[in-house]
Amino acid sequence: MVTARALMFQGTGSSVGKSVLVAGLCRAFTLRGLRVRPFKPQNMSNNAGVTADGGEIGRAQMLQARACGVAPSVHMNPVLLKPQSETGAQIVVQGRVTGSARARAYQELKAGLLPQVLESFNRLSAQADIVLVEGAGSASEINLRRNDIANMGFARAANVPVALIGDIDRGGVIASLVGTHTVLDPADAALIGGFIVNRMRGDLSLFADGMAAISAHTGWPALGLVPFFDAVRTLPAEDAADLADLASAARPGAKLHIAVPLLPFISNFDDLDPLRAEPDVRLSLVPRGTPLPRDADVVILPGSKATIADLAALRAEGWDIDIAAHIRAGGRVLGLCGGYQMLGRRIADPEGIEGPPGAVDGLGLLDVETVLTGGKHLAAAQGTLFGAAFDGYEMHIGRTTGPGAAAPLLHFSGGRPDGAVSPNGRVAGTYVHGLFLNDAARATWLRSLGATAAPRSHDGEVEAALDALAAHLELHVDVERLLSLAA
Repeated sequence: MVTARALMFQGTGSSVGKSVLVAGLCRAFTLRGLRVRPFKPQNMSNNAGVTADGGEIGRAQMLQARACGVAPSVHMNPVLLKPQSETGAQIVVQGRVTGSARARAYQELKAGLLPQVLESFNRLSAQADIVLVEGAGSASEINLRRNDIANMGFARAANVPVALIGDIDRGGVIASLVGTHTVLDPADAALIGGFIVNRMRGDLSLFADGMAAISAHTGWPALGLVPFFDAVRTLPAEDAADLADLASAARPGAKLHIAVPLLPFISNFDDLDPLRAEPDVRLSLVPRGTPLPRDADVVILPGSKATIADLAALRAEGWDIDIAAHIRAGGRVLGLCGGYQMLGRRIADPEGIEGPPGAVDGLGLLDVETVLTGGKHLAAAQGTLFGAAFDGYEMHIGRTTGPGAAAPLLHFSGGRPDGAVSPNGRVAGTYVHGLFLNDAARATWLRSLGATAAPRSHDGEVEAALDALAAHLELHVDVERLLSLAA
């Protein structure tokens, strides 16, 4: 039985700041003494994490659970879509892979997922005083309204009121909010209890007339005008599109230059966040169409949701040639998960998990081979890297074996090895995500490359950012009115 109040936050478009605002409000309400749970009915992201109950959910809900001070659960994001082609995605339901579908076919499938979405919502509601629900994409996508479970379809089914978020930083916020009101079905629009304008830069008073105009055209009350808040850059991004906002910048005096090719299906890229924050590290995120920088000391091949397709993209960009030249010049390469698979001699997909069955040559930089077969391996992972303790997770399909595995990069607790290191020590790979989130492991790895880790706590910085974001929203959002809106 549903016992908690709930409030849903939908946006006028993607990347308007829904995930971050919900995380901040999760922390704000938790600090007020409420039992809070985050919920996102349907998410599309290749940045995911392993939950305490052994499944996977979107990274944003992992962060929101942290903001609430509770363990993440598969019920916080019951439907996760993980893109593995331009038009298709793997479907994860309540933490487990159930299949895959192309975009058009999924439109017919999603109505059948509503019962599980509501079941998860009810489970969370039974544990909480309030559930903060995050929508997906745009509330005004009326072309996708039939069978919707992500936005108004869920709000109507669960009878949850909505706060609508617009982003003034991208421009056109008045038109986007008023336009959303115009195109919505009246019964959907009636669920919206107010609006928030996010990412205002400069003098807030300059948009007072804009807030009034939106209210006049829509009848919705203004719930807040939120100034741009730079500290959110400390928090993990959810979408690969957000990586453009983390563009590489010169860092004079940095001893270590790390280059990361931005492959089409990059996943779990929050692995890089702790490195980006190190003063002694310059992290370059290299877009397609750009060669890998010749002065890089290390190239990191990140995780991938579609390893074979990303390997083809890497070759199409000529990055394989850049990597070979990089190694000849004395540079180093680290592969994480899918990046580790790419470094081997061969990747076989006999069951057609990523596409047509077959096999491709890897980069041949490690003496291992990968077979993509069996179910997805999801597990917490603890162990040591160069003697330093780490606490991370595994999330992959496939098994990697070969002579190169006799020289592992790290060991799990209990002694089981993982990964491989080339005979010359310049190329290494591992299946573990989250290595660099651990301060000791990150410092040890950086020392092995001639750099020094700052005396900082990455976890402490994330916690401080969540607290600061909560305080920021308490100042600029009518939190009391949000609580009164929650049904």
